[in-house]
Amino acid sequence: MRRFPHARSVPRVIDIPDELAASQEKFNGEAGRAFIADLPRRAADFLDRWDLTLDGPSMYGMCALVLPVVRADGSRAVLKLQSLDEESAGEPLALRVWGGDGAVRLLAYDDGTGTLLLERLDAARMLTYLPDSREAALVIARLLARLTATTAPQGLRRLGDISAAMLERVPRALRRIPDPADRRLIADCAAAVREVAAEPGDRLLHWDLHYDNVLAADREPWLAIDPKPLAGDPGFELFPALDNRFDPDEICWRFEAMTDVLGLDRERAKAWTLARVLQNSLWETEGGRPLVPDHLEIARRLRDHRS
Repeated sequence: MRRFPHARSVPRVIDIPDELAASQEKFNGEAGRAFIADLPRRAADFLDRWDLTLDGPSMYGMCALVLPVVRADGSRAVLKLQSLDEESAGEPLALRVWGGDGAVRLLAYDDGTGTLLLERLDAARMLTYLPDSREAALVIARLLARLTATTAPQGLRRLGDISAAMLERVPRALRRIPDPADRRLIADCAAAVREVAAEPGDRLLHWDLHYDNVLAADREPWLAIDPKPLAGDPGFELFPALDNRFDPDEICWRFEAMTDVLGLDRERAKAWTLARVLQNSLWETEGGRPLVPDHLEIARRLRDHRS
């Protein structure tokens, strides 16, 4: 979560970061503009409804505005205002299941808007800033071992459905990749996914546990935030820790260390990590954008790696 240097001021209520407005316009068009326009009213509504007092400058992520607040009992929290979609709709389900074990605590939720009241963590101390990148990867792995220890509740997206839909899109996407080596690599990713697609798993996954989504806390050294949950195999969780703080020479070390902590079968975990490369590559290709070099390097290193 980032504090912002430049924003449009909304008197007596909130500040809306220009970067959040721009990302909503870029990715959500008219719906994104409507979301931004409604934020002052929505913030005022929930500050009143949940008896909250603003307690500092706004923060934001790609899809949400986060307001530090104080509750009526004097405890500190954050109000998270976001667009409601299939990803954000699952967030309260996951947070309720975890109950604060490895993740931020959910204090209140509004079904109609997707607005959440959450335990306040230390946004100034992200795992991103931990100097030792290997220890940071191990922190991610230890959190994932806790978060994925439970069966996913009903109502979440399922990895089996996601992987089946991805594989249907592969032939068309391959025709759009001009470089033969890249095309073969993405085809290899798809082949790996086909090997495991029949057993997609049923664990509760965070899906987006990268280093910016782990914050320091008073009650624990580190806690996860901002899940985009689904039901599936824990091997599908490893990619963000390989992609963020990218270091090609650490890809295989991080992969082996994380699979050790999580107790995963490495061949299955490799296949599900390649599934994440495939997922991202489909998004890029279908959007008319070039494939991401770092993602391709992760796929190459893992494809050729022998434990």
